[in-house]
Amino acid sequence: SFGYDPVGNRLSQTTTLVPMAQAEFLVFVEETVPAYAADKVACGQWREAEALALSRKELAELLPQGLATPGHHLYTLHDAASGDAVGRLWIAEQQRAGSLVAYVYDIAIAPAHRRKGHAMRAFEALEAEARALGFEGIALHVFGHNRGAQALYEKLGYQPTNIHMFKDIAAAKP
Repeated sequence: SFGYDPVGNRLSQTTTLVPMAQAEFLVFVEETVPAYAADKVACGQWREAEALALSRKELAELLPQGLATPGHHLYTLHDAASGDAVGRLWIAEQQRAGSLVAYVYDIAIAPAHRRKGHAMRAFEALEAEARALGFEGIALHVFGHNRGAQALYEKLGYQPTNIHMFKDIAAAKP
């Protein structure tokens, strides 16, 4: 189905969430480990030499049973009109102030499909999915260097709940 933006321009079709298949999960692991490692290095939390090993370790701890890990939901994002896979989304059940919420561990849109509204539509689809799963809200983390994601989340109505800041003083000499 097609929608229209506020000035009447035709928007792209719906982006749908489809439970991830095992073959897709294997690709997800191959792509997620180095991407997460790179983000942790970029934000200064990990050294490059240890980043891949730490990323693999965290993923194995979070998803010890892969796709079958209880409380985790992994989806392939599809362009409803073409049926093409355009990205992925990973959420997990978490408690927040006594409520069950969906925590977004990962969303990624394939490079060829970026800037076409898929991330925004995936989050809209996630709201409906989260309600159907009994969640009362959606939480997420965004790296400080990812200004594009921050802008998207703000546009979708997400509010900052914690902000961690850092100043590198090793390079600055008085």
